[in-house]
Amino acid sequence: MPKLRTRIKEYRARYNMKQEELAQLIGVRRETIVHLENGKYNPSLKMAMDIAKVFETSVEELFQFVDIDIN
Repeated sequence: MPKLRTRIKEYRARYNMKQEELAQLIGVRRETIVHLENGKYNPSLKMAMDIAKVFETSVEELFQFVDIDIN
């Protein structure tokens, strides 16, 4: 079963950006960023594109589906 993996935290570190700052830039609450980074929330396509734009990268670079074992 595929799971969405995100590199938001890594990119925030590169840009020296706090969760609150990213949240403000894309118009969401800080808690949304926390949930995204912890894999507890899948972003809409618009949100994913907004985040990619902030970091000047592609959606595919920030978000990948990885297979996980259920066993």
